[in-house]
Amino acid sequence: MKEIKTMNKIAACGLAELDAGKYNITDTAENPEGIMVRSASLHDMEFGSELKAIVRCGAGVNNIPTEECAEKGIVVFNTPGANANGVKELTIAALLLSARDIIGGISWANTLTEDVAKQVEKGKSAFAGNELLGKTLGVIGLGAIGGMVAHAAMQLGMKVIGCDPFITVDGAWHLSRHIDKASSYDEVFAKADYISLHVPSTKDTKGMINAETIAKMKDGVRIVNISRADLVNAADLKAALESGKVKAYVTDFPTEETINTKGIVTIPHLGASTSESEDNCAIMAAQQLDDFLQNGNITNSVNYPSISMPRGAEARLVILHKNVPNVISTITTNISSEGINIENMANRSKGDYAVTMVDTPNHASDDVIAKISAMENVIRVLQF
Repeated sequence: MKEIKTMNKIAACGLAELDAGKYNITDTAENPEGIMVRSASLHDMEFGSELKAIVRCGAGVNNIPTEECAEKGIVVFNTPGANANGVKELTIAALLLSARDIIGGISWANTLTEDVAKQVEKGKSAFAGNELLGKTLGVIGLGAIGGMVAHAAMQLGMKVIGCDPFITVDGAWHLSRHIDKASSYDEVFAKADYISLHVPSTKDTKGMINAETIAKMKDGVRIVNISRADLVNAADLKAALESGKVKAYVTDFPTEETINTKGIVTIPHLGASTSESEDNCAIMAAQQLDDFLQNGNITNSVNYPSISMPRGAEARLVILHKNVPNVISTITTNISSEGINIENMANRSKGDYAVTMVDTPNHASDDVIAKISAMENVIRVLQF
């Protein structure tokens, strides 16, 4: 029985994907083989010796020490695209909130006490805005969510220009030919009336919206950020709002710097807060966790490469190691030296890390596993 620890409330339909005969799922497991998490921070958590996988029911993994996990041979998964529709719909709502002072108008209407209809007709002009039709939306990041936002905006009659230096081939295939593909972020900044951010928080994207990049934008630009708070330099953004360079900013990540600020609408992190998104993420997370713990297959890992093979032999070794020369040849030498035939093998790499998967007709002995584990640059050996 494999122990699985839940760090947050995980949708029951996702947990149901894990066979009760194989898994014991609790929020109290002390040394689990797998962790399922949504928003809980794991940065100060001590990981037990049995932990093999952490799966995030969502896309962002800022709450997980992914590099530390890679060094310990703990595979970290996420669920890209599972909550994409929910985030897309909130982004469209954010675009409308940035275009029209709906929040201000509602707050004002709630203060009226008498002759309401008359006061509404007299005062509504203070909350007038603009339509999205015919305006240009710049989409930064054209992954699962950004691509859906781009298509939805086109359906609303907007012109769309997008930029994603890291777009996958699959992602590119799903984009409409009517989306203008920008060669740089600067091109988006120069042309867009509205800008929507759909990139992860990395060392290259943190603070990407700042005084320098805002200066390259159109006067009166409206910015929507349903991705991560630290993509935007709050001080520079507020200065641009005061000067009128930026007309409005809508974010799904309230901070001390952005709440109660004129021109800023702060949504309380509702992007994936739909029952459908939570179900989709939980199901996807459980399926990925199960396939790894049962077969060693890796899908949607953020710190190790994706790798999978159909099970066609009695046993399987999965070796997590550094992406350096001669590791694979030494692994195969150690296996064959014990008279074990290799029936199938695969190797994939991602940055500094790699995975070698070996199928054999029978299980490797403890001595073979010990030899491979003792190899330089081998991080962890798992047998299935």
